[in-house]
Amino acid sequence: MGSVQLADGVVNYQLEGPQGAPVLVLSNSLGTNLHMWDTQVPAFAAHFQVLRYDTRGHGGSLVTPGPYSIEQLGGDVLALLDALKIERAHFCGLSMGGLIGQWLGINAGERLERLIVCNTAAKIGSPEIWNPRIEMVLRDGQAAMVGLRDASIERWFTKAYAAASPQQAQRITEMLAATSPEGYAANCAAVRDADFRDRLGEIRVPLLAIAGSEDAVTPPAGSRFIQEQVAGAEYAEFKAAHLSNVEVGEPFSRRVIDFLLAR
Repeated sequence: MGSVQLADGVVNYQLEGPQGAPVLVLSNSLGTNLHMWDTQVPAFAAHFQVLRYDTRGHGGSLVTPGPYSIEQLGGDVLALLDALKIERAHFCGLSMGGLIGQWLGINAGERLERLIVCNTAAKIGSPEIWNPRIEMVLRDGQAAMVGLRDASIERWFTKAYAAASPQQAQRITEMLAATSPEGYAANCAAVRDADFRDRLGEIRVPLLAIAGSEDAVTPPAGSRFIQEQVAGAEYAEFKAAHLSNVEVGEPFSRRVIDFLLAR
């Protein structure tokens, strides 16, 4: 583990893999931390330097007053790359991390080699969905996070996976219960306000959109839309709910590696 000092706090990160290899940045979903990628790291680190980090408001990273914006969170990624003297990198983000990836592709494409956006959309939800959740979390604090944890298994995983792998599902959902309520609410606002539907055509880096066929949070149509709007983009779909990287495991990792190593 390491940390990088920003103007207003620290970003917690972990860097693994062979020195000199291409860098692959992994960006977590709302309510998780860098350990949501534990399943992928051994496979990824065979080919890349894997840079995982806790998004602002999550894990061991800074929690600053909200609301946040995806632009702010994308700026944190660029600051992390700058601090580690990484000129260009691959980027893979899931859900909120996928929104950050879209922002980077639109606004900082010169820093990216290839871009993967998973279980996400150019616009996720509406104020009618996000505002009550923000209000509840700010009002009820950690008790609200525990309640969200208990409800998240059905949103994040298929029933079959949750039944077959209860310890893994619990490991991931416990990340939500441990997340700062203030940080979570501030990131909810960032997701609420992000809308890249009219700007996806500005992305010029090679892109892969990954969806889960059983994902009720960000259904496959959202990933299909991204793929259709970005010239030359690829699409992959797995039988999974929202956290497809956790649920699918090795086939997810292999598809990402194949895309990143393609010539």
